Amino acid sequence: MADSFKAIKVTPSVYWVGAIDWDIRNFHGYLTSRGSTYNAFLVVGEKVTLIDTVKAAFKDEMFSRIASVVDPQKIDYIISNHAEMDHSGCLPDTIAAVNPEKVFTSRMGQKALVEHFHMDASSLTPVDEGETVDLGGKKFTFVETKMCHWPDSMVSYLHDEAVLFSQDAFGMHLASHERFIDELDRGVTDYEAMKYYANILTPLGSFIEKTLTKVASLDLKIDVVAPDHGPLLRRGEDIGGVIEKYTKWAKQPPTDKVVVVYDSMWGSSQKMARAIEEGLSDGGAKVKMFPMHDSHRSDVITDLLEAGGFVVGSATMNNGILPSIADVMCYLKGLKPRNLVGGAFGSYGWSGEAPKILNATLEEMGVEIAAAPLRVMYVPDDKQISKSREFGLNIAKKMMAKL
Repeated sequence: MADSFKAIKVTPSVYWVGAIDWDIRNFHGYLTSRGSTYNAFLVVGEKVTLIDTVKAAFKDEMFSRIASVVDPQKIDYIISNHAEMDHSGCLPDTIAAVNPEKVFTSRMGQKALVEHFHMDASSLTPVDEGETVDLGGKKFTFVETKMCHWPDSMVSYLHDEAVLFSQDAFGMHLASHERFIDELDRGVTDYEAMKYYANILTPLGSFIEKTLTKVASLDLKIDVVAPDHGPLLRRGEDIGGVIEKYTKWAKQPPTDKVVVVYDSMWGSSQKMARAIEEGLSDGGAKVKMFPMHDSHRSDVITDLLEAGGFVVGSATMNNGILPSIADVMCYLKGLKPRNLVGGAFGSYGWSGEAPKILNATLEEMGVEIAAAPLRVMYVPDDKQISKSREFGLNIAKKMMAKL
């Protein structure tokens, strides 16, 4: 494998030496249907610095790419921006193989790496917020981005070539041989960037807003943004565009889109959902339907990131909700989407608890309830279908009034 993988030049002294994961389809519950990359970078000057590593299984690929530029034994320093194991998985083996002079982390990163790998804390050099170090003529400034993913998160800025190594910020799960976002289909990258934010960063909006303000106050010239997943950004409009999107997503302003999530046992809740869809549309809303028997939770949260309404329905099963709905609601509750108006509905045969359970979950999520839970026993007749349409119309009116 030593000669199989080559580094890709990013700037005169920066090389991409990461790994491409074509196979991954599940990232702790998030459907990564286009695979991913684990990005690591080599900065070559008087000294050689490795920035982040890769998932443990991809160590040989990373070392092969490094060897296409320099002998890995010539690595003098390692910077670990984030301790999560898709970026630090082979860090202990890398340290053992290259014996660097220093390994730089945030102070929380030092603690996390010690706990992850039972390393000697003295083998890691913590840096302070805003600290600048000269590594063989290459000047780096470290900026803490606590809870813009994990408590240990930080970014590193290479002054010499205006490169921001942004860790998990501004990335996406997308496997490709192309290393820059301007080489890829814009529709694909726009969606995958949104999906990445929605499934990982949605609950951290307040932290992200503060961090974006802090980084902007540093007035750094940024020519390249190098995240730890997906393609790099090297054009001003791409860099400005993703920062603008993160600023919007952090606030989650409501829109005229409503996401309807539902599942049915014998088709009755489905009939209600279709009538509700018509009412929502008649009320001026743009509707996205997710039948959960054949939809994925990570696509639901992606659409909710830019929505103003959320309606959920389930048949009652064993005095509760259907498993497919329980799955998506557990996922959404943890991600905490904001600024939504909505309601719950469902059919039942005996007891009919599902809509009440879903309504309570919506309230726990902070969704503003626009209509009382709608229940239909067994199969809806024409009158109940009309009530379902009216249910959707009322939610749409309340949602549109808030825009």
